[in-house]
Amino acid sequence: MKKTIKDLEVNSKKVLVRCDFNVPHNDGLISDDNRIKQALPTIQYLIDNNAKVVLCSHLGKIKSEEDKKKNSLKIVADRLSELLGKEVVFVNETRGNKLEEAINDLNDGQVLLFENTRFEEGETKNDEELAKYWASLVDLYVSDAFGSVHRAHASTAGVPKYIDSAVGFLIEKELKFIGEALANPKRPLVAILGGAKVSDKISVIDNLLKIADKIIIGGGMSYTFLKALGYEVGNSLVEEDKVRLAKDYLDKADGKIILPIDSVCAKEFSNDTEIGTYSNQNIPSDMMGLDIGPQTSELYAEELSDAKTVLWNGPMGVFEMSNFANGTISICTTLANLDATTIIGGGDSAAAAISLGFADKFSHISTGGGASLEFMEGKKLPGIEAIANK
Repeated sequence: MKKTIKDLEVNSKKVLVRCDFNVPHNDGLISDDNRIKQALPTIQYLIDNNAKVVLCSHLGKIKSEEDKKKNSLKIVADRLSELLGKEVVFVNETRGNKLEEAINDLNDGQVLLFENTRFEEGETKNDEELAKYWASLVDLYVSDAFGSVHRAHASTAGVPKYIDSAVGFLIEKELKFIGEALANPKRPLVAILGGAKVSDKISVIDNLLKIADKIIIGGGMSYTFLKALGYEVGNSLVEEDKVRLAKDYLDKADGKIILPIDSVCAKEFSNDTEIGTYSNQNIPSDMMGLDIGPQTSELYAEELSDAKTVLWNGPMGVFEMSNFANGTISICTTLANLDATTIIGGGDSAAAAISLGFADKFSHISTGGGASLEFMEGKKLPGIEAIANK
């Protein structure tokens, strides 16, 4: 068990919190502040317990000076001030006197955010000198950026080597839900995997075949499996170099893998094209599958009816286009009405559930796409491994 924020004595201490403020933004406006809101419980706890709160995060990819101008965390500091109802001191530096003095001037309960960690080249290289420097500015470290813990960066895996550390409430919740679903699930455990490619999910399928009672497959990746069974799938997305692997999985699964029985197909990758619903045997050669069909939705609802734990990663179709969103909506509706622990593993399936209005209908929606995927693969996450144990 990792130490949590409640295991630290934070009163009057300078506490560095690695948050995930990597929010979508354009022309200085944040289009979705969900990640900032997810960080609030940890930040508020530290304020309430008289800590001097120092926050850090990355924002975007930094390859040029232009990227730096575009990806300053100032917009996050402004939004965070509004959400907390108090000033967040922003320091537009990542090191140096100005930052050191601002941190040393903090009173108990004050909050400071410093500039984008990726403005430092050493951040993504997990540079030891940089990690030591950031650690030297504070007394304690709290990891609460689940979306970044699968990366061994200076601010995620470096700093906690040098000072006492713990996980924040957000990561504690992620570890509890996804960790328990993988290690000690209430059964039946059903995994739902969607998205475009088998290659993105190979390690996940490998790991879940050992753990899950059933694996339901949808999305573009399902056509590689259908091809492996000998179906003609028209112009549907198929990874030819993964057909043999898909066949191996089906043989190994011994009936555990459930595939679509019909598809909503279209002539083009567009909402404004000729569409039709076809069984696996009848997909026309000039059409492509872009969603699971209504019979498949019924089949999947039936397969999920007795589930006690569900892990879902990846949409059932091109949910951004209304003609191909029904399969994903159907899964959302089925899960919303189950008496089960339902977990969405970040990324596109989380975006789908939120955009389709199901955000509060699941036990847990992960904040980390890549991190939750690697967690489901059974991999160790560097940013978690670095945190002190109880």
